[in-house]
Amino acid sequence: MRRRVTALTPLDELWLTEAVRLREQHAGPLDDDEASRRARATAGDLLTRIRHRALWLAERDGMLAALRHWKQGARLSLILLAIFAVISGAGLAFAALGDGQTPVNVFWAVGSLLGLNLILLISWALGLLFAGDSAASLGRVWWWLSEKLARDAQAAQLAPALILLLQRKRLNRWLLGACVNGLWLLALLSALVLLLLLMATRRYGFVWETTILGSDTFVSLTRGLGMLPSLLGFSVPTEAMIRASGDSASVIENARQAWAAWLVGVLVVYGIIPRLLLALFCYGRWRAGRKHLTLDLSEPGFVELRERLMPSSERLGINDAAPAELHTVQTGPSARDTEGALLVAIELDDQRPWPPPLPASVANAGILDSRESRRTLLDQLTRYPPARLAIACDPRRSPDRGSLALIAELARCATATRLWLLPAPHGETLDPDRLSDWHVALRQLDLIGTDSTPVNWLETGHD
Repeated sequence: MRRRVTALTPLDELWLTEAVRLREQHAGPLDDDEASRRARATAGDLLTRIRHRALWLAERDGMLAALRHWKQGARLSLILLAIFAVISGAGLAFAALGDGQTPVNVFWAVGSLLGLNLILLISWALGLLFAGDSAASLGRVWWWLSEKLARDAQAAQLAPALILLLQRKRLNRWLLGACVNGLWLLALLSALVLLLLLMATRRYGFVWETTILGSDTFVSLTRGLGMLPSLLGFSVPTEAMIRASGDSASVIENARQAWAAWLVGVLVVYGIIPRLLLALFCYGRWRAGRKHLTLDLSEPGFVELRERLMPSSERLGINDAAPAELHTVQTGPSARDTEGALLVAIELDDQRPWPPPLPASVANAGILDSRESRRTLLDQLTRYPPARLAIACDPRRSPDRGSLALIAELARCATATRLWLLPAPHGETLDPDRLSDWHVALRQLDLIGTDSTPVNWLETGHD
């Protein structure tokens, strides 16, 4: 399957690039010879080449899959928090109205519906204004759950990378702010729905009680709280209704309905609308700010890449050791991006005449027997990938890790690749065990091997 990183969003690409930098900062440089070579072949500035290198490494080493798992965990944790918010909102409504057997104390009901919301809203706003950080407890819980649900060893650097990336533009507070205000909005909407449902199916009486305050205080407070809701059409109890409710729950139907509308209006105006506006504001700031996210090229990890990805002069030779593990060959460029056929051999001795007779349509890349020749050919194949590539190998040699890594790298530069296991020279026989090792390696690389000359396939694409 062909490598695909184009489906990533710009934020995902920056995120993975930062994660790769942190991984190299903690664990040391990665084997990036092929990644750097492909990045150098990409037209663009240093930032573009750094991003291409990081995305190739992230896909090769499983960090791209870890990113998808992390985002799935983030979505799942957000769903769990949303369910918790809905249940909590229903609990607020039950706490405010009770079971209907006793009159509802209107100001206890308001405190139950909006008290905790108001306290946390003020703390969030103060943190945003004075501390420059709005990472409220709900936001931290969401972040923690996202990491726990990811459960991927390659995801260790993803969360720190995202935090660093967002902190440069101070976007983490807007992302978490949108999350926190959105969850509170959901909780309050749940409380509103259940409040209306309970009022529609039960008969509630409303009272207010006090020991040290006079009735005038409650009249003023009730009328003051009802001023804004009344502008939206919610009813407000008259002064007579308010004073009458101080003695006992009113049995007049109009008074019950006025108190119910007042309570709903207070919840909507002082609870739901502020959270809705704040959620939209935070989300808008997040959407606008993420368009300006970029990498800090002054970081030491990026500074070290400048000469390698934007060299003042091209250097030949492979400086890194072979990879610790062999990565599966994936199909290279599509057929519309390639043309021609190429034959190349790896480390043949002088006993074999080379090359074999080739038609004019098949090019000969010679024998790769040095680091310089490998690097030169790989650079050429990156810029001009062939449609068909045949790699000749001597099966008398063991399929060591370095040779297999080179074969895999060559195969990724062509649309179709076949490995030609050369016959033994006259008078010699091939070791069956060593030949079996080659076939096992070919299965691991998902390559087609052939014992016969692949010239016809190179010329026509058919056996």
